Amino acid sequence: MRGLEAGARQVLDTYLLPDSRRPLAVGLSGGGDSLALTLIADAWAREAERDLAILTVDHGLQAASAAWTQACADVAARLNRPFRALPWTGEKPTAGLPAAARLARHRLLADAAREAGARVIVLGHTADDLAEAAVMRAAGATTPDPRAWAPSPVWPQGRGIFLLRPLLWATRADLRAWLSARGETWIDDPANADLRYARSRARLAEPGAPAPPTVQAPLALARFATEHAGIITLERARLQAASPDEARRFVALAAVCAGGGERLPATARTARVAEALLGPGPFTATLAGARIVAEEGAARLFREPGEAARAGLAPLRPPGVFDGRFEIATGAEVRRLSGLMGRLSPADRDRLRQVPAAARGALPAVVEADGSVRLAPLESLVGERLRAAAGLVQREPA
Repeated sequence: MRGLEAGARQVLDTYLLPDSRRPLAVGLSGGGDSLALTLIADAWAREAERDLAILTVDHGLQAASAAWTQACADVAARLNRPFRALPWTGEKPTAGLPAAARLARHRLLADAAREAGARVIVLGHTADDLAEAAVMRAAGATTPDPRAWAPSPVWPQGRGIFLLRPLLWATRADLRAWLSARGETWIDDPANADLRYARSRARLAEPGAPAPPTVQAPLALARFATEHAGIITLERARLQAASPDEARRFVALAAVCAGGGERLPATARTARVAEALLGPGPFTATLAGARIVAEEGAARLFREPGEAARAGLAPLRPPGVFDGRFEIATGAEVRRLSGLMGRLSPADRDRLRQVPAAARGALPAVVEADGSVRLAPLESLVGERLRAAAGLVQREPA
């Protein structure tokens, strides 16, 4: 049983900064996996002199969910740690409920972690989750493996937030034996046995040998990309020297980051764009809300300004994130710059000269209550997001 704690602590030590005083966040559902993780994370955080925020998402899908949330609150009180219940409110979908619930959970956790000052959320996935994901893929699903270290999968709620899973090498049986030895009890969610859901069916499949956690190599191309005002630039020669797989991965990640969206573009469409970029000559395309302009010297990816109907380009009342790319704290309203350039000051027009003309219309403009217009700050979330998505952030950010 000692090996379980030692193994989890080794993972925590690997990814978390030893001298940070930022709080950590942990997702606690009350099940055996998350309870074991919470107890281990609590002990680690006490030795590191760090606060631990315990977060519980109440999906409201089970009659006992309120009682489960209270049980999690009782654990937090016993550990003398701050606790926050995060209810999933609003209408629930009639189809695709598990996927919708996962996205809602990640959004709620990311928002709560940021409010607590945490950059890392610790989650209790195990080797059994890896095995179940493999069974689901064999049945035709596209379920990815949970990774030990990864950026939050939701955007923009997950901006700057990372997920750490220290127990992917351990089985559920390991964790339950460890809890039983400590006299702990946990919650068993009946939804885990509901055969309407693919993951529940995967749990009943003949278990294979647990696969080791996957470690995705950082995308080297992203190291050479630059970003300014939400525009990603990469030397064309770098792209053309890369393998087709590297080029496709870069194009997909850069497009979704520059476009400000949440979902990666379709594989077939990405492959066609990447193939054109690897060839000679100029090239222009749109992908995942981004315009891709490739010339002989460089390829640039930036927000497609003509996609005004997309919800991300809707006006924003700060504070908030405009179009998934710019975090803006003040102002009466933020709109896309297209149609407003003539109302900018001479100083703002000078700033615009740093930006290619085709990219200017999608930049954020702050419209004040008196009708005056100014260019919003051009420091975007795009570059940091690309670095995280490409695996270039290997530890907890300072």
